[in-house]
Amino acid sequence: MNGFAPGQAARLLVVDDNPTNCELLARRLARLGHEVAIAEDGVRALEALREADYDLVLLDITMPGMDGYQVLETMRADEALCHVPVVMVSAIDESESVVRCLELGADDYLPKPFDPAVLRARVESSLARKRLRDAERRQFQAIERELEIGRQIQAGFLPDQIPRLDGWDLGARFLPARQVAGDFYDLFPVGHGGVALVVADVCDKGVGAALYMALFRSLIRAIATQQDDVDARATLARTVRATSDYIATVHGSANMFATAFVAALEPRSGELVYVNAGHDAPLLARAGGAIDRLGPTGPALGLMPGQRFEVASSRIGPGELLMAYTDGVTDAGSAAAPFGEAGILARIARRQGSVDALLDEIVAGLGALGSERSDDVTMLAVRRLPG
Repeated sequence: MNGFAPGQAARLLVVDDNPTNCELLARRLARLGHEVAIAEDGVRALEALREADYDLVLLDITMPGMDGYQVLETMRADEALCHVPVVMVSAIDESESVVRCLELGADDYLPKPFDPAVLRARVESSLARKRLRDAERRQFQAIERELEIGRQIQAGFLPDQIPRLDGWDLGARFLPARQVAGDFYDLFPVGHGGVALVVADVCDKGVGAALYMALFRSLIRAIATQQDDVDARATLARTVRATSDYIATVHGSANMFATAFVAALEPRSGELVYVNAGHDAPLLARAGGAIDRLGPTGPALGLMPGQRFEVASSRIGPGELLMAYTDGVTDAGSAAAPFGEAGILARIARRQGSVDALLDEIVAGLGALGSERSDDVTMLAVRRLPG
């Protein structure tokens, strides 16, 4: 669109089926310093608007074929034209006509015959509003570009690919509610042949939560992988405690914390040691149909220095499934009809095939709720294949 400043020429389109009216209005607008084009009817007006950019349209209401109302409706329904300001022009002096024009999205209304002072005032007022809207749109687009860069950077914090483990099927889903998210998951080698499994949810949403998501994720991975301890319990305990203490000590004034499920899996035996730091209890679906819930073993990470975290343990047997997730899954839906833990359990009960198929089914179930997601959705599923 034209980036004119106040006092500079704007590009205007005059639409009227009366050649005399067109010429008269075009001459008066040209005297105001603007570049003017003419369209003799509604169809030609829309063609002109789609072929070139205009800063303002002065649109006659009464025209044969496609009248001004129809042109205005078409413009407001077209994503490419809906931002172009329109001043309706007509000899009709009835209040119903003015109201209808404004309801359809007109920016102003100019009666015939044209008073030069009123014409100038209406045009300059409409152009001033357009300049403001254009500036707001450019600012919004700049913010969108920055958020997209942030989204791409944040995506780089997630694993490039899910690791392959003999005898195991692993899968994950990450669906941010906005461009950037406070949720994350991670999988990486730890200790001697073990695999770390992490699902976490930073408090709050948006850019602030995304920045702390990167910090929590980096601390957990860096601390865990820098230790060369055979004892997975000791590695896990030090990792969680050091991460929490760092956030609480260095960034305590920000009052940011994260719930997290941090575990180490020994693939050969299926042994699982974990810390649940105030997170939704992951579900461990047993081969016989029972469900174990791996509940909290300590508070959320980063609340205050010196917190205690217990390391618990379990075992994933052949044919059994571990499902960890954030509350964006269970809280989806409405208060009257939440997706809830029951939505996950129902799909686990009838699961067939890979964990990817199970995760896709859950995502489809969330999508079927029909409401826009208000929270990030993250899931990590780990299944031990039958022996």
